[in-house]
Amino acid sequence: MWKVWWESYGGRISGIAAGLLFGIIYLFSGFWDMLFCALLIGIGYWIGKHKDERRGPILPFEKLTDWVADRWPWSR
Repeated sequence: MWKVWWESYGGRISGIAAGLLFGIIYLFSGFWDMLFCALLIGIGYWIGKHKDERRGPILPFEKLTDWVADRWPWSR
């Protein structure tokens, strides 16, 4: 059962675990930092889900560099 879960949701599980780990480390500072912890966990989940669904790179650098080159031709 665990193997099936790991194969299906491995990225999400790793993302949440990483976000939770960094969040716990950061939590020792106070209440407002707890909100930052929730943000870290959410970002970890989003990145893990992105990996599970095999959508490709999270930050498409080729599209970004093409956009910059089209927007500002002097940057080439």
